[in-house]
Amino acid sequence: MSPPVAPVGWSRWLVPPAALSVHLSIGQAYAWSVFKPPLESALGLSGTQSALPFQLGIVMLGLSAAFGGTLVERNGPRWAMTVALVCFSSGFLIASLGAATEQYWLIVLGYGFVGGIGLGIGYISPVSTLIKWFPDRPGMATGIAIMGFGGGALIASPWSAQMLESFGADSSGIAVAFLVHGLTYAVFMTLGVLLVRVPRGEKPVSGGPSAFEGPQVSARDALRTPQFWCLWVILCMNVSAGIGILEKAAPMITDFFTESSTPVSAGAAAGFVALLSAANMAGRITWSSTSDLIGRKNIYRVYLGVGALMYLLIAQFGDSSKPLFIGCALVIHSFYGGGFATVPAYLKDLFGTYQVGAIHGRLLTAWSTAGVLGPLIVNWIADRQEEAGKSGPDLYGTSFFIMIGLLVVGFVANELVRPVHPRFHIPAPREATDAVQRQQPESA
Repeated sequence: MSPPVAPVGWSRWLVPPAALSVHLSIGQAYAWSVFKPPLESALGLSGTQSALPFQLGIVMLGLSAAFGGTLVERNGPRWAMTVALVCFSSGFLIASLGAATEQYWLIVLGYGFVGGIGLGIGYISPVSTLIKWFPDRPGMATGIAIMGFGGGALIASPWSAQMLESFGADSSGIAVAFLVHGLTYAVFMTLGVLLVRVPRGEKPVSGGPSAFEGPQVSARDALRTPQFWCLWVILCMNVSAGIGILEKAAPMITDFFTESSTPVSAGAAAGFVALLSAANMAGRITWSSTSDLIGRKNIYRVYLGVGALMYLLIAQFGDSSKPLFIGCALVIHSFYGGGFATVPAYLKDLFGTYQVGAIHGRLLTAWSTAGVLGPLIVNWIADRQEEAGKSGPDLYGTSFFIMIGLLVVGFVANELVRPVHPRFHIPAPREATDAVQRQQPESA
């Protein structure tokens, strides 16, 4: 499938909606928790078992993005979006069959493995194209698309809950809900497949900077640079700190104020989770757009430095003030989303646009690592503290200080980022042609 080239007069503002159609769909992954209780009841699963499809999906997201990034660059955004559509929707259809037949392994295979491949390819499918269309505002462009992944759960969560209420929360009702998800997302993602275009030339913006100006580094060579591994550490630390709160948000706020005069109800805890999702979504567009103004290194100083301060405030004073606890948590989670949305532009600044999608895919292995590391730290320490007879905020104090340490490590890694050494740059096309022409007389 050849990358579709934009005709003369094509508006670049049609590309972000194409990307959003994919990211809003695959963002359903953050709403998986809606299906956990019904699956546990209908199929007799434990909490660990019901989380397995989501966990495998995130692992496959990182792996498929890493190994498929080069193919995405080679074949273009339409091919990548088509692969994402087929895998993500097929994953729901396989999971629907598994629920209907009460074969849990099919749900894991479908949603986790097959659907997870769709997550990874879909996540990186528009990144390189958006950066090439918006060389003047790469942070804003990628922020718009990646905002969709953070906001997908805001649509999918109430929609899924309503379907389970209408169809029933037994195995047959879950099967129908999965089936509707698969078919609906296939239609919605098709809009992105049909709408996406790549720029005609090297200057898609009239009068603006070229998308291909500056140093260009291949994905293979990027892995050999210290800059790539500094960014890997930065992303991993920032995501670990954010997901540490996200995964345990409802029980955490309940525990913090369980002994206060105004304990947090289950409904209020659910509202807190929704607020975190909104902060995640808003941070992706707000902070990534801000990075276009103040620079990528400076915005990560904010994410990591201010994020550490927010954790310190929660650890020291969080149980004395609900507004303080909630405000700090919202800021941390906005930085979590902003970090995801800003990193493609950071990669573009360092490595150019030549294979930025492939480089981004390899970098997302940091997400897979953080997806295990963050929750593991918070849950393991909370379990140990509970076994020691502690309760309330004491369950989380140690893990919060560990998160501060992780953010400090990320801050130091960000300070170590420097421009990529010229030896890793690929020659510009004109330079390469001139070199060949200079060599021809000598060989003759």
